[in-house]
Parts: sequence; C-alpha cells; structure tokens
Amino acid sequence: MWWALVAILLLTGCADEAPSQQHGANAALETAAEAVTSAPLKQQFGGVIGNTIAESVAAWPEQARAPEGAPNILLVMLDDVGFAQLGSYGAHRIQTPHIDRLADGGLRFNNFHATPLCSPTRAAFLTGRNHHSAAMGVIAEFSTGFPGYTGRMPLSHGMLSEILAPEGWSTFALGKWHLTPSEDVNLAANRRWWPLGRAFDRYYGFLGGTTNRYVPWLTQDNHFVRPPATPEEGYHLLTDMVAKAREYILDVKHVAPERPFFMYFAPGGTRAPHHVPAEWIARYEGQFDEGWDHYREKTLERQIELGIAPAGTRLSPRDPSIPAWRDLTPEQQEVFAHQMEVFAAYVSFVDHHVGQLVELLEEIEQLDNTLILLTSDNGASIEGGDQGLPNEVLFFNNVQVPLETIAAAKDEWGGPETFPIYAAGWAWAGNTPFLRWKRDTTRGGTAEPMIVHWPAGIAARGEIRTQFTHAIDVAPTLLDLLDMEPPASINGVMQAPMEGVSFAPTFADANAELEREAQYFEMVGRRAIYADGWRAYAPWPFGQEIKPEDLQDPKWMLFHIDEDFSESIDVADQYPEKLKELRELWWAQAHRYDVLPLDGRSVIRQAEPRPQMSAPRNRYVYYAGAGEVSSAVAVNVLNRSHTITADVVIPEDGAEGVLLAQGGRFAGYSFFVKDDRLHYVHNYVGLEEHTVTSSSMIPKGAVTLRYEFERTGPPDFAAGRGSPGVGRLYIDDRQVGEKEIPVTVPLAFALSGEGLCAGWDSLSPAVSAYDDEFHFSGTLRRVVVDVAD
Repeated sequence: MWWALVAILLLTGCADEAPSQQHGANAALETAAEAVTSAPLKQQFGGVIGNTIAESVAAWPEQARAPEGAPNILLVMLDDVGFAQLGSYGAHRIQTPHIDRLADGGLRFNNFHATPLCSPTRAAFLTGRNHHSAAMGVIAEFSTGFPGYTGRMPLSHGMLSEILAPEGWSTFALGKWHLTPSEDVNLAANRRWWPLGRAFDRYYGFLGGTTNRYVPWLTQDNHFVRPPATPEEGYHLLTDMVAKAREYILDVKHVAPERPFFMYFAPGGTRAPHHVPAEWIARYEGQFDEGWDHYREKTLERQIELGIAPAGTRLSPRDPSIPAWRDLTPEQQEVFAHQMEVFAAYVSFVDHHVGQLVELLEEIEQLDNTLILLTSDNGASIEGGDQGLPNEVLFFNNVQVPLETIAAAKDEWGGPETFPIYAAGWAWAGNTPFLRWKRDTTRGGTAEPMIVHWPAGIAARGEIRTQFTHAIDVAPTLLDLLDMEPPASINGVMQAPMEGVSFAPTFADANAELEREAQYFEMVGRRAIYADGWRAYAPWPFGQEIKPEDLQDPKWMLFHIDEDFSESIDVADQYPEKLKELRELWWAQAHRYDVLPLDGRSVIRQAEPRPQMSAPRNRYVYYAGAGEVSSAVAVNVLNRSHTITADVVIPEDGAEGVLLAQGGRFAGYSFFVKDDRLHYVHNYVGLEEHTVTSSSMIPKGAVTLRYEFERTGPPDFAAGRGSPGVGRLYIDDRQVGEKEIPVTVPLAFALSGEGLCAGWDSLSPAVSAYDDEFHFSGTLRRVVVDVAD
C-alpha cells in the first residue's frame, strides 16, 4: 500500500501542468486513493475544465435523491409493551384507538419476536443482525469486555440510517437511543456512537435506558439540553417529542416536498417510570379491581376472537412467583390495582401521541405513502418485583421495600414525586397467553405485537400474519420493499452480511414461506431456540453466575409451537431427540454469533470496570461553569473512602448553593452551603437522607470547605446496601461536623442522567433541602475529589 501513498504525495505537485496532464494526474490520484480506501475521493466530474472559464463547462455534483415515489418510513419502537397490552392484540380494557386504527388499515403479526431486553432489540432492529453480532448482547449499561457484549456496535454493521441517508432520505431519531456505552455518553466523547454519528440528520431524546418523563435528561443532536418547561407548567417528554417530530417532518417537506424521511420514533413508553398526567389516570379508576388472573382470562378470550391467538389456545401455567389475585390481602389488591390503572393510562397516553403523528401525516397528505411499522422492544417488565416500586432506582440497587412504603406512594403514583413501575403480576398478565416476561427468553419475553401500515403498498386491510419473524428481519424487509441491496461498504467500511430475512412476501400472501434458518435467543444466561415450529428453552435464575458445572446437565424445556401457541405444555420428555437436536443447534449459533461466554449476572455488572478516556486516577478536579458529567465517567465515590474539597470565596453578603452534587430525587448526594452553614446530604435511594451540618457558620472571604467519608465496612450488594461510614465536615481544616452514615447507595444513582455537577445540581434535586438547580452564588474556584483505591 506504500506505493499508493507515495503516488498521492507526488501527484499533488501537478497543479501547474497542462490540462491534459492535470486530468491524467487527477485520474492517477483517484486510482491511488481507491487503493487506500474503498470510499471514492470525490465524485466523477461530468463537465469540461479548460484553461479559462470561457473554455469550460460546469457540472454540479449530483445531490442524493430517493427514487420517485419512494415512501416515508416511520418506525415506532414502543418500550416494555407486552404482547397483550394493545387493544388490537386483545388487551382487556386498555384503550389504544389510534394504534388499533393502524392495525385495521394494515397487517398484524402474531409471531414476531425481539430479544428480551431494550438495547439488544434496538441493535437488531436497526442493523438486521443478531444482537451479539452487533456487540449488544445485553443493555449498554451492563456491557462487558467480550466481542458480543462491548456495547460498541461495529461500523461493519451499518444501521438503516446509514443506508438510507446516502440514497436521499432525511433521517431522524427521536426518544430512547440506548445504543451507546455508558462511558461514551458524556460531553467529551467522540460522538461516533451517538445518533448523528450513525447518519441520523437530527436527534432529540435521551441516550440512556430511561429518564424521568417530567424532568428528562435530554440530548439534542450532539449536546445535552435542559427541558423547555417544568412539570408545574405541564411539561411531559412525550408531548415534547411529538412536537419535535412534527417540526423535523415539516422542515423537510417545506424545503423538498418530494423528499422522503426515515424516522425512528422510540417514545420510551411504556417503560418505567410510568409517568402520566393525573387526568389520564382518572379514566381507568376501578377498571382492574378484578386483578391479573381476570385480565389474563378476558384477554385470551379476546385474542382468540380477534384471531391473534389460534382457537383452542390455553393459558400458559401460572409462574410460581406470581400469587393468585384471590390470595392477596385487600390492601395489596387496592395498591396493585391502582398501579395497573396508572400503567393503562400510560399506554393510552402513548397511543394518543402516536395518533398525533399519524394525524400530521394525514394533514400533509403523506399518510398513504408512509410505511409505518410499530412494535415493542421486549415483553412487559417485572422490574417492579412482587409489589411494584415507587422508585425503579431501587431495583437497580437490589433494594427491597415493604408494602407500607409502596402503599404510602399510592396517591402520587405516576406523578413527579415517583419513578414507578407496577407489580410483576401485571407484567405476567400483559404477556398473555405466554410464559414469563422481559429478560427471559420465553415467548413472554420475546413475542411482541407488530403492526405494518402502508396504504399505498399493502392491499390487505386488517389481516393477520402468522409467519415466524424477528427483529433482525426488519432491515432486510425494508430494503426489499425499496428494491435496494444492502451496501457492500458504508463510508469505506466493508459490511457484514445481514442475518435476517425479508418478510415482505407476507404482505401480499398470507401463506408465503420465508426461507430462514433457526433463530437463537440468549439473555443473561437464559437460552432458547426456534426452528420449524419447535422451541427449546433453558431457564436460569436471574442474576446468578453460570459456572462450568452448571452446563453439564442443564434443564431445558421443549414446546411444539405449531400446536401449542402459548408454551403451555413442556414435551421435553416425549421428544428427547428433538430437544437434543435443538440444543446442539443453539450451541452452533452461539459460537457463530458471538454469544459466548454465558454470563448470568445482572445489575452487579454495573460495577464492572470499563475503558475510560483517561488513565486511572484517584484525584478528580472540577470547575464551575461546565455541563453535567455523566456518572459513567465521573469520579466513583460509591463504597469508597473519599474527600470532597471546595475552594471558595464567600462575599460579604454571604453565599449559598451547591458545591458538588450527583444523582437526583431518587438517589444521590449533595455538598452545599445554605443558611451560612456547610451541609452534606446522602440520599439513600429516595428512602432516607443522612445529613451532616456544620456546627459553626462559614466565614467570609477565601475559605476551604471539605467533606470526608471514612468507610467503616464493606457493601452488601445482595441486600442493596452500600458501604457504611462516618461523614465529617471541615472549614479550613477545622472539623465542624460529624455523623455516622449507616448505609449508602450501593450500585447506581440513576440508570442514566442525573450526573455530577460542580456549582449546581442538574435535573431533579439530589436532596430535599432545595428544589431547583441551586447555583452557588459565591465564587467556586475548584472542587477536588480524592478517592481511596
């Protein structure tokens, strides 16, 4: 390759040669450049270049234009919506009229599958490759240092945006991204793994797995932004996102009415937090008092009536972890029924906003030629545990709370004071008629609703398709419909083959056969595989590490899906050879698609060391006037002895405000000045605040303020308890306060957002002592954090 580089250097000196010589030099230059990279140096010039403008003929480079009549594409990725939580899929009493209208005008698929978790499905959906192939074997926050799990999607696995943008589509992403490793979600990061780095023209949403819907951690294009309004002013993220989606679509159509758009709209609903305005919740009062068993029964009846489930389908057996509704106490029933009222309201709220997008397309006469595909990323979620949680951060820290704590939050459930998720029984019901739920490789975790609506391209109306399809099939299907081949390279990077198959033939033919191989599933150690109407499944306790001996004689179940739609009868003992065949096939695909090593661990993976932009250090220095520092790259004080030292100047009229804060309403800490005194407050997962306050006032002028935490014991991750210790306050090296802190946050202040701030507190306040960003009003010269090894 060295000769090509030499040729480039030599040929750059040809500017004074005659035109014919210059043209030959340009050709040689381009040939040499092609030897270096598969991307062309520049477009071929189609005009004439003479010595003067009079002798020359101009020719502009062509702008990319999609084929005439090319459709807009709107991909709607719902979040944690189970198979049985939309009206058109039989949901009992949950109203989704706008989504149902799309189903009535298009196709419903009753055998569509995703992976059992958020990031992996999104990677498969947008690339056409299996999630481990795309290095997204688990959610981005749980990434590990193995090829199938790094969270950095290879550039050789191009997204639909990277394929369609060069062909003339405007490309937009809105809402939940969740495809960037946590350590790359910061303001110093290379944006290669952000939406604009993957060829989306515009982006508005949240980069992590979830966010507060009233006070969201927002990103616009390549920078963080504050929400445009407050909850008190009626702000909700969904309404904001739809307004942005409208803006993006109209901006294109005003400039180039014929230019199609590709929009990936991922509203984050209905994933926790179940945040929804009170007036929507009121619509469902008393609707779910009969409980989750009743919901399952009525939903299956409706599914069979609609044709979503075949006649004769049985409910899958009750999971041992889910109690019968009749066995709950009246207080439990009251609390849990209200949780479902809030969730149902949230589903309807999401449906309303999907309807607003559809109404916009109608208004601008684009609906007929817009291909809308709506689905969900995984089954309904049990992260609320047995009783639901008023604050999902509890789950990510392994914290259990009594019913009394949950009941106390009932009247606030769904509002800004909570970050709620319902009890597991409702998730089980939301995946009717299947086994289990999100995170699991049963059909309850992987079978999703999917609706395709395209009046100009699909003649069928209101029909159901039964072919096995998967998230990896979406990209190949769209390219097939557009009569496009997957590109051999994108931006000079050779592309890996897509691993899905097109299901476009099913649009015109309900009985079309799809030529696909078996499809494996894996998530946190749970395994499954589908082939030719059979499905094998290997259960595994959530969060338990898998050891070599665990694979010697593992428990597998077997279901004949062609005859048992709901996975209600395990036939492993009747067909041992079939099970053996499927197990061997699973291992073959596991080796092929980078599934190994198997890892059953869950939230504890958050504590795993990850690559950082800077070398390891024990001292971190922060200054006022900067943006939020994401938790993944901020100093990690959890379970470590540490000191926070602030050099400040207090003016004669005093000062107050935050010196350093991290986290938010539902977990965090703050080191701040208020009422002329120094304070440190540790917010243990929204349940307890441990406060140290100085016994003396802070003097005026230059002063050094310090907080020290001395760890006195190890964390107990299994019990959701971080290291205990003693907190001490100092003013100019004089101790002015001390208090025992019996428990601290063990694993995470938030799943995303609520990062570290010097001189202010972003988003929701980390402690209850103030209720806004509480900017420091004196001079904050710097804050130094020193941590023990």
